[in-house]
Amino acid sequence: MFNLVAYFSMRPSLDDVCFSQQLIRLTLLYDNVNVTCGTHRLFNLSLSSKPRERETSSDSFLDTMAPHPVVQAIIDLSAGAVGGAACVFSGQPLDTAKVKMQTFPTMYRGFIHCISTTYKQVGIRGLYQGTTPALMANIAENSVLFMSYGFCQQVIRFTAGLPSEAVLSDMQKASAGSVASIFSSLLLCPTELVKCRLQAMYEMETSGKIAKSDNTMWSVVKSIMRNEGPQGFFQGLTTTIAREVPGYFCFFGAYELSRTTFADYMKCDRDDIGVAPIVLSGGFGGACLWLVVYPFDCVKSRIQVMSMTGKQAGFFKTFMTIARTEGTRALYSGLTPTMVRTFPANGALFLGYEASRKLMMKQYDS
Repeated sequence: MFNLVAYFSMRPSLDDVCFSQQLIRLTLLYDNVNVTCGTHRLFNLSLSSKPRERETSSDSFLDTMAPHPVVQAIIDLSAGAVGGAACVFSGQPLDTAKVKMQTFPTMYRGFIHCISTTYKQVGIRGLYQGTTPALMANIAENSVLFMSYGFCQQVIRFTAGLPSEAVLSDMQKASAGSVASIFSSLLLCPTELVKCRLQAMYEMETSGKIAKSDNTMWSVVKSIMRNEGPQGFFQGLTTTIAREVPGYFCFFGAYELSRTTFADYMKCDRDDIGVAPIVLSGGFGGACLWLVVYPFDCVKSRIQVMSMTGKQAGFFKTFMTIARTEGTRALYSGLTPTMVRTFPANGALFLGYEASRKLMMKQYDS
């Protein structure tokens, strides 16, 4: 009987060494994973001191474990908050001009005239009127939006019968963003109502539509609670949802399509396209959103501001009144500052979101 212990205790001959090397060089193919001695790879783990980059392919044998859904939701929530804050600080003066021109389309000749007039009358503070509720609105909206965006992507994977890690198409991501916007609208409407009223407060007072009062966020909140009750904070909710659902389909669709185009052109992963392409993709997504839904936003602003004078008509009646008495051009009043604002503001939004999310995912992986 052959003694294995005696065999391995013997000094190997040259033929034995050559035979062993041939056996070692055999490649084991299992689920697209190569185990090769010559390349020093074992289940995609490199023997070099350089840390292995996170696998992006869903076919890898030992993919980095995806975060728990709760952890992923917290990461998306936090990254959305960072993006929302960046969006406000980079575009608030132009947003103020937009709301003023939407509410009082005949008062200003253009957005430059609106900004310069506001600066002369109230100072730089007037251009940042409503920053606090805007900050609250954008942080709340984008936190819930991006958290729901990740959740809705999983729902679409489930309904389409796809694996939980499958990469969705740009159209599927656009659909996920559209559905996610319904949830964010519930938080956005109350905070945006306070913001719009603060931004148009000076014009409402000088035109004699309301009595002069304190122009602070808390004074507006107390006024709404006293005169309209809790339901007053949801003036314009229907219009907000009507704006958000098609708008965010275009927003996320254009953003993801632009990122895919940049990645194909640069021949790299979508997460590695760099700062400038992310900013441009975010701006392109914002531009598509506003071009499609701007009339809805104009009606929403009109309802939320004019409801200070009493009960305001609903979306369809307000829309038809503006179109009939002021013309369709009034529905696009303030579009210029909005389009100027969209690239820095939405670029900052996605840059803040992508950078902070990537940082948090990196910390989680480590």
